[in-house]
Amino acid sequence: MSDQLAAAAAHVAEAARGVTITDVQTLAFNYQSCVGRDDEGHGHPAPAHTKTQTITRIRTSIGLDGYFVGGTPETAATARRMIVGMDPLLREPIWHKLQQVQRLDPRAMLDRYLAAIDCALWDFAGKLTGLPAHKLLGGSREKVPAYASTMCGDDIPGGLGSPEDYANFAKQCVAQGYKAYKLHTWMSPYGPNLKRDIAACAAVRDAVGPDIKLMLDPHHHYSREEALYLGRALEELDFYWMEEPMDEHSTSSYVWLCQNQTLPICGPETAEGQFYTRAEWIVRGAAGLSRVGISDVGGISPAMKVVHLCESFHMRCEVHGGGAANLQVLGAMGIPGEMYEKGLLHPHVDFDAEKPWLKDVIDPVDSDGNVPIPQGPGLGENIDWDFVKDNLVRDWA
Repeated sequence: MSDQLAAAAAHVAEAARGVTITDVQTLAFNYQSCVGRDDEGHGHPAPAHTKTQTITRIRTSIGLDGYFVGGTPETAATARRMIVGMDPLLREPIWHKLQQVQRLDPRAMLDRYLAAIDCALWDFAGKLTGLPAHKLLGGSREKVPAYASTMCGDDIPGGLGSPEDYANFAKQCVAQGYKAYKLHTWMSPYGPNLKRDIAACAAVRDAVGPDIKLMLDPHHHYSREEALYLGRALEELDFYWMEEPMDEHSTSSYVWLCQNQTLPICGPETAEGQFYTRAEWIVRGAAGLSRVGISDVGGISPAMKVVHLCESFHMRCEVHGGGAANLQVLGAMGIPGEMYEKGLLHPHVDFDAEKPWLKDVIDPVDSDGNVPIPQGPGLGENIDWDFVKDNLVRDWA
C-alpha cells in the first residue's frame, strides 16, 4: 500500500473511532408533480400539482451526515429517542432495535420508514469511506439491465386505456433500448377485467416479438381460479413471470397456484414480515423467484438478508421498485436480481422530471437497456440543496 493510501485509510479509521449519532431529523419541501393517485393509491397521470417530499438526516459527532429521501417526523423522533449516542456504523443492532418498535407502535416504524433510517446509515458509511454502498456490501457489478415498468391501466386517450395502448407503449420502450417490459394492468376504479388483462398481454407480445422478456403485475385480489386462468394464458404467451395476482396473506393459495402452473410467480411483494415471510414462502414453495425492495423490508440491511437467503436456495431474487438504494442492492448481488425496475412509466409522464431535487438522474437507461450502479459515496445521490432550500416547507426538526 502506498503512503498516500495508508494515510487515507488511517484517516478513515481515526474518524470512525468513537463516532456517535447526535440527532435524527427530517425536513420537508415542495415540488411540482404530474402524477396523482387513484382510490387504491396507484399512480396515474394528473394535472400539475404541488406535492411534499421529505429527507431524513442522521447527524454524527464528526460532522458527517447520512441522508435518505423519505421518512417522517414521527419516525425521526422515535429513532432519535432510541439511537442517539449509538455508533452509526453498528447498523445491525440499530435495525433490530428499531424493528422491535413495530410490535406496539407500527405507524412510527413502518418498513418504508425504517428503511429511511437504515439507508441513511449506509449513506453515512459510504461518505465516511468514500465508497458507494454496493462496494461496502461486497460489490458484484457496475450496471444492470432494466425493464420498463408501466403505471396501472386507465381510461386516458393515448394513455394505458386499451390493449393497443399497452402494445404501442411497449414498442416505444423497446425502441429506447429496453429488453424487458412489465405491465401493471387495470385496478379499481378501472378494473379488474381478467380477459382484458390477457388481451393486453397478447397485444404486447404480438407487438414486441418473441425475444423481449414480458412480465405482468395484475389485479391483486383475483381468486385462485382466476389467477390460474390468467397464469396459463401467460404460459401460452411465453411470459417471464407474474406478480401478486391474489392477496399475499394467503400463502397456501400461492402454493396451490405454483403447483398447478409452470409460469413462475415472483413474490411476496407487499406481504408483511420482511425476511421471515420470504423464508416461509421459499420453504413452502409459494413462489418461483423471491421479491425484495428496500421499502418492503425496512432497508438495505434486511434486503441483503433476503438476497443471501435466496442464494442459499439457488433462487432468483428480483428487486422491487427503483431508486438509489435499490440500485446499490442490485450492484452488490452475486445472484440475479436480474433486472432493475424503471418506473412507473406512462406515455404522458416525464418520469425523470418527477425528482427535481436530484441534480442528476439516478437511473438513466442507455441504448442497450442498462442502468449504471451509482458510484458516488453512500447511496450516490446528488441532491440539489438549492432546490430543497428554495422550496422548503419545514426545516430540519
